[in-house]
Amino acid sequence: MVNETPMPAANSPADDSIRVMLVDDSAVVRGLVTRILEAEAGIKIAASVGNGQMALAALERNEIDVVILDIEMPVMDGMTALPKLLQIDPGLKVIMQSTLTLKGADISMRAMEMGAADYIPKPTATRDLAGGVDFKAELVGKIRALGMARRRDPKRPARPGGPPTPRATTAITPMPRVAIHAGPVQLRTQAAEPPDIIAIGSSTGGPQALFSLLGTMRAGTVSQPIVITQHMPATFTTILGEHISRVSGWEAREGQDGEVVRGGRVYIAPGDFHMVIETKGADKILRLNKNPPENFCRPAVDPMLRSIAAAYGKRVLACILTGMGSDGLKGGQAVVASGGTVIAQDEATSVVWGMPGAVASAGVCSAVLPLPEVAPWIMKLAARR
Repeated sequence: MVNETPMPAANSPADDSIRVMLVDDSAVVRGLVTRILEAEAGIKIAASVGNGQMALAALERNEIDVVILDIEMPVMDGMTALPKLLQIDPGLKVIMQSTLTLKGADISMRAMEMGAADYIPKPTATRDLAGGVDFKAELVGKIRALGMARRRDPKRPARPGGPPTPRATTAITPMPRVAIHAGPVQLRTQAAEPPDIIAIGSSTGGPQALFSLLGTMRAGTVSQPIVITQHMPATFTTILGEHISRVSGWEAREGQDGEVVRGGRVYIAPGDFHMVIETKGADKILRLNKNPPENFCRPAVDPMLRSIAAAYGKRVLACILTGMGSDGLKGGQAVVASGGTVIAQDEATSVVWGMPGAVASAGVCSAVLPLPEVAPWIMKLAARR
């Protein structure tokens, strides 16, 4: 039987650490993640358990901000536990731990439809279990970003087992966010020209936002092509396209190098490739490349937006959705410089207001909208063509 690992005493009132629960039947994986996180200031392991049933019991007893949830476990697996955890605490941030396989990608995508905030590739024995830098950086970055988003949630409930531990407001160093505005966002005048293409950039929380956006903006309501860069590894972008097609009716799939861009279709940048557009005669052509990562990402939003601004000029509508970092800011500036339009998801509906916050506070946006209002705004502008 797998027992819950004893944790240190509850935080003191001055301790504002992000509290993490590890849920994995592998003691080796839990040990690796514990060692990584215990070395990070401002992050504390609040519970470490071996299956979903134990996670439910631990959540009732502990104040938790972020859960790292494995998928395949005995007694109760991650997909069974996920809705039960969110029922106890709807604001809980859950990161699914998934293998980089088609099956793992499909399950992770379904988990995000069910309310998981994000996913992280399961560490492998050949690289990550030896202390892989990429795994550590991704894990810590997502925990910090989601933990801070959790803290900013005004609807955060008291723990079922009692009130939350009193919290200070200065002890934690947040994940850096670029140019977050201190006052009202300064909006630009909307471009006069309707778009010939719609470009979307997203990262953490992006799949859920894309399902919602394209589910509302269903196939047939917009005639322009839609191009998407979502920060994801290979395999996951294939499954993302399949899920978008299922929930929205769009023909959504990974872009292929050299194909002509057609209206009424959704093209997704494949994992590990930048996707850009170039002009060839009267056609617009997709190109995939392995140029160096930008903003630590490949695919990245910036090169996609720069290429679209060059190819389409003022007839571009760019939309930046939830995500960590500032990818999309430089590309958004290129879109505006060419006469196009940029909009962003607002902070209240973003899982992480990094990418949309960066463009919003840089003064390049014509609108900063709650997610439910983004699709109607795009459809209204697109219909003017």
